[in-house]
Amino acid sequence: MKLLSCIGVMLGLLIGAGFWINNSLQESTDRLSNQIQQVSNSIQQGDWSGARRSSDKLQRSWEKDARWWPVVLDHQEIDNIEFTMSRTSEYVRNQDPALAQGQLAELKLMVEHIPRKEEVNLENIL
Repeated sequence: MKLLSCIGVMLGLLIGAGFWINNSLQESTDRLSNQIQQVSNSIQQGDWSGARRSSDKLQRSWEKDARWWPVVLDHQEIDNIEFTMSRTSEYVRNQDPALAQGQLAELKLMVEHIPRKEEVNLENIL
């Protein structure tokens, strides 16, 4: 009986940790998506100095919010986000609206995909 209760507690902790991690990922993703949207809005308005500031703020937010992501996520996906973010920053610095907007759309898609991919549900477990 003790073994069964220990297994139940461990399973409960594992599922609870999964939901907590997913909630934390979703909150981080929402903040990063809002930052990406701010950069995009600045570019659409032709405010390149604002876009640069927003891009730098996005980079700082990424470093702050996502520093714990490698513990629970695939490193390749994080590397892809960092590469895309780097290209986006350069396109913003060079004031290239088409390429910057394209990279921002890709970056937003990659960031928003993470919580769905890591979500605790039967589809992801099986």
